[in-house]
Amino acid sequence: MKLATLRDGTPDGRLVVVSPDGRSCAPAPVGTLQALIENWATHAAALAEVSAFPTAIDPASLCAPLPRAWQWLDGSAFDSHGQLMDLVFGNKPERAGLPLMYQGMSDRFYGPHDDIPVPSEELGIDFEGEFGVIVDAVPMGTTASDALGHIRLIVQINDWSLRALAGPEMKTGFGWVQAKPACSAAGIAVTPDELGDQWRDGRVCLDLLVDWNGQRFGAPNGAAMSFGFHELIAHAARTRALPAGTIIGSGTVSNANFREIGSTCIAERRGIEIVDDGAPGTAFMRFGDTVRMEARLTDGSAPFGAIEQRVVQG
Repeated sequence: MKLATLRDGTPDGRLVVVSPDGRSCAPAPVGTLQALIENWATHAAALAEVSAFPTAIDPASLCAPLPRAWQWLDGSAFDSHGQLMDLVFGNKPERAGLPLMYQGMSDRFYGPHDDIPVPSEELGIDFEGEFGVIVDAVPMGTTASDALGHIRLIVQINDWSLRALAGPEMKTGFGWVQAKPACSAAGIAVTPDELGDQWRDGRVCLDLLVDWNGQRFGAPNGAAMSFGFHELIAHAARTRALPAGTIIGSGTVSNANFREIGSTCIAERRGIEIVDDGAPGTAFMRFGDTVRMEARLTDGSAPFGAIEQRVVQG
C-alpha cells in the first residue's frame, strides 16, 4: 500500500491512497495519516481494498506524508559515515554498542518540492539523504524483535543540516537545535511489503540516488545499517513509550566504498577530501542550488517518488 498527503489548507493535509505506479490517487476513508496510524487496525484493511485511482497527482500538491509528527528521532546507523566523521574531527566516542540518536524538530516536515529557506549561506548548508519509518504506538520496553511489528510505513527523508552550527552545538554536550532545521520527506509512504525482498532485517535495501545541481553526487545502498530500524525503535523505547506517528530516521545513508559510489551528504564528501588531500575542496550549498533524492527498486521504479528542492534565502 502506498499513501500520500495532499495540501488542503490544514496543518495535517488530506490522506489519499496512491496507485501502484505512483501517478494517481483516491480519497482515503480516514482523513489524515496521523489518524490512520493511531487506528491502524480499524482502517488498514479498507485502505488496502482501494483499487480505483481516479485523480492524477499534481506533484506540487504533495505534502510530506506526515506533515507534522509527535516525535522525530534520528539515528546515525551507518558505521562508514560515523567512523569517517570521527576520524576527521578527532572524536573518540564511548558508545558501548549503543546506536547514536537525537530528538529533532518534528512540528513541520517540508514537502518534496518545497523551497528550503535558510538565513545565510555562511551556515554550511547541507543535505542528508536518509530512510525512515513511521510506527504505531510502541510500549516502553519493547524488544527489537517485537519492534518490527510496530513499523507501519517507510519513508524517504532529507535531513537538512547547517554544518557551521553543528560543531559548536555538539561541543556544548547537549543536542542540536540551531544546526537542524525542519526535514523534508518524499511524497509517498509505503508499507514494508511494497519493497518486497528489498526490505530485510529492518533495513531498506535500496540505492538512494542523490543529484546536486543536476550532477550525480552519490548512490549508496541502505542495507549497510549497523543497527536495523527495529533495533533503533527498541533503543528509543527503552525508558519511554513512543506515540503513534513517531518517525525514526536511519541517519545519513553511507557505504564503506564511498569513494567509488559517492555520498548522500556534502559533509561526507568533505571528510573524504580532508583524509585524502588534507583539506576539503567541496563547498556547501548556495542559494539557488538544487538537490534531488530518489530511492529505486531493482526494477527501476521509485517507490517513494522523488525529493527535488531548491535552497533559498529565508
